[in-house]
Amino acid sequence: MTRGRTAIVTAGIAAGAVAGGVIGRTVIQRRRHIDPEAHEALALLPPEDLGSVRSFDGTELAVRAAGPAEAPVIVFAHGFSLDLTTWHYQWTALSERFRCVLFDFRSHGQSQAAVGGDVSIGAMAHDLARVIELAAGDGRALVVGHSMGGMTALALAESRPDVFTGRVAGVALAGVASSGLLRGAMGSVTGLLRPRLGSVREAARRVNRVRRYVVSRPGDIGGLAARMSQFGPDASHHLVDYVVGLAARAPSSVWTDGLAGLMDLDLRHAVRHVRQPALVVVGEHDRITPPAAALELTGELSDGRLEVISGAGHIAMMERHEEFNRALMSFADEVFQIKRGRKRGNSSAGPPTRTKRRIA
Repeated sequence: MTRGRTAIVTAGIAAGAVAGGVIGRTVIQRRRHIDPEAHEALALLPPEDLGSVRSFDGTELAVRAAGPAEAPVIVFAHGFSLDLTTWHYQWTALSERFRCVLFDFRSHGQSQAAVGGDVSIGAMAHDLARVIELAAGDGRALVVGHSMGGMTALALAESRPDVFTGRVAGVALAGVASSGLLRGAMGSVTGLLRPRLGSVREAARRVNRVRRYVVSRPGDIGGLAARMSQFGPDASHHLVDYVVGLAARAPSSVWTDGLAGLMDLDLRHAVRHVRQPALVVVGEHDRITPPAAALELTGELSDGRLEVISGAGHIAMMERHEEFNRALMSFADEVFQIKRGRKRGNSSAGPPTRTKRRIA
């Protein structure tokens, strides 16, 4: 293998290992059986368009909602290079009982490109804080974050304790690690990035070039992509194709500046600020944030519990949505019951009072 080809392969591993969906079209070995998700309308948006929310630096965020206006609030935060539609199976199932509020992070989905180009986790923590404040009103919300979205929630706990303590009743972290994002997924490849490819930022730029190459000619590295899949072995190819499409549409700035920030992220110091009940969810076959990393994170939390989703990879909320939803709904019931009990001392009390606030 030539040195140039080795560089492409190494960067390709980084792309498949770190990001939530980059090489997906060739990742799955196509099954001959019928795909049960083949006709699922994954791009369906929650029915209520709440308009745009202005973040701390003026970046406009797209926000949507589903469910009764006075029901307990669940705020969903998506993963790297994806958008709010990755929570399709959650808002369609849970909105009968909960107020589901979903948004796109800056430079993702329908939200505005980051003002000043700031796509750091710190900036996204402000995005999340703004949505929580306006969605929860004078009450509290359960925050559910996938991968980057969950890491953003951890960053928020440290950077904005006023919001996290005052507005967050509990947190569910799916496919999340507090540190060592590359450790489990890449192993020795982590050591190859710097000496052979330069800095992390330079490696991220190379990853972005590989991403664009793979999207245009997905069959060229099919074998490698299949081995480094971030999906479980039986994932629907419809889901895989959809996630790949989202990742392909993400702007290059997300894949360079944003990815570089994720590769060196260490949030262990932030975890101690999470005092609320916390559910850590991980797919059995997650190679990006493997079960060992999820177990470590659970142990770092003051009130953490772990749920392993059998057969799923990194995107468990789509791959095994029924199992994921059962775990999340049970946790949501517990979180809001704990809140009601502490506030009123009565387990049969109704949902917590929440003042409606217009998102604008």
